[in-house]
Formats: sequence, C-alpha cells, structure tokens
Amino acid sequence: MATKDFFKKHGIKLVIVICAGIFIYAAYGLFNTFVDHGKSKKLTADVRETYHQAASEKGKKASVSDDGKTERPEFAALLEENEDVVGWITIDDTKIDYPILQSADNIEYLTEDFNNEESIGGSIFMDYRNNIESLSHNTIVYGHRMKDGTMFQHLTKYLDEDFFEDHQTFDVETLNGSYEAEIFAVYNTTTDFYYIQTDFADDAEFDSLVSEAKDKSMYQTDVDVSTDDRIITLSTCDYELDENDGRLVVQAKLIEK
Repeated sequence: MATKDFFKKHGIKLVIVICAGIFIYAAYGLFNTFVDHGKSKKLTADVRETYHQAASEKGKKASVSDDGKTERPEFAALLEENEDVVGWITIDDTKIDYPILQSADNIEYLTEDFNNEESIGGSIFMDYRNNIESLSHNTIVYGHRMKDGTMFQHLTKYLDEDFFEDHQTFDVETLNGSYEAEIFAVYNTTTDFYYIQTDFADDAEFDSLVSEAKDKSMYQTDVDVSTDDRIITLSTCDYELDENDGRLVVQAKLIEK
C-alpha cells in the first residue's frame, strides 16, 4: 500500500515535471524561431539597401576581379561582404527580392544566411553545378518555403492564375549580365521528375525537358524555348503531391537586356 501511495504521490509530480519540461522546450524553440526571423528580416533589409543603392547609381563601369571574373558595380559592396554572391532575383509584388548565392555544394545555404551564420530560412542559392560566367542550358535556383512569406514562399502566388497573368516575367541580375525571365511553365511535381538537370547530352535532351515541363504546366504560354536558349528554374518545397519530395517549380526563358 505504501509503495502504491508513493508512486501515486510522486508520479503526479513526475508528470508535472515532464509537462513543464516539454513546455519550456517548446517555448525555447518558439523564442529561437522568433529571434531568427527578426535577425533575418533586418539582415535582408540591410542587404537590399546596399544592393539597390548601388544599382541606382549610374555611370559606374564593370570591373574585373583578381581571378579574372567580371564584376558589375552594383555587386561590388555585396561581394566584399560575401564572395559567394553571383546574382540578384526580383519578382514584382512579392517578397522575392534577394541576392543569389552559390557555394561548392547544395547544402551550405540551406541553413546559412548571407553572413554565413546559421539560419532557419537559409538563403536563395544557385545550384553548385551552374557557372555564372557561362550560363548552362538550365540554371537552377533554390529557396525554402517559409511560413512568414520569406525566401521562395511567394512562388506560391503563381498558383493563382490572375497573379500569373499579371506577372509573367521577373528580373535576374548576375555578376556579368542583366536578364528578363519569361515564364513558360509553372507546376507541382516530385523529385522523380529531374527538372534540375543542368548538363545535356544533346539538343534533343534539352528539348525533351522543356517539352515535359510545358506539359506539366498549369498554364499554357506563347513563350517559345529553342535549343539555343537558356532557361532558369526556380524550385521550392511543395506538399500537394508529396510532403517530402513535392516541389513547386517556376521555369522561364532568359532574355538578355
């Protein structure tokens, strides 16, 4: 009896301690998320101000870095802060107005911000297989789908046909080029479809990828993509087809300005 009373008495205390621990752990996680979002928001604002201020200054000429790469003046200040900067992407009427980074793999910027510090939202980044100096047939750009509307979450706006009709182009700036991207496909898919292919054995293989993307697209456009063209693929997570391997993809033809 005494043993039963002991466990009854102290068991309640144990449950209370466990519940308190769970609450504290959850609260700590929420606090860290809140702090991370606040920090990310300020960093993004600072980086945008640096870039757009430099881009608004006319008359500056492109320079050549020590490794022989061309550097447009609007990127000079950003490159001093992070040498992994390769471009900038802007989509009107969205929060997508970010630098594009690139590392030696597709892992680093999943969890690191512009300052290379740990961040839940990571960064917008280009596939490590792409070369910004000589664009391949398919340039891939990735970004998380954050609940606060940051990173590539606003790609989901393209699921609305009215938004798509009013926003069929977006801007892409690179270290050595300025492009208007004309959207030819928007679709949900899974990683079973290898839309992130960057190297192609021949023109027919590239044409096959474009054709399949157009077939999957929820909208039909009059954008013609030939084997001489270069495209850009924007990729983020999606949960409609699969909670782990689902993706939302926006693909566009790059037109040099």
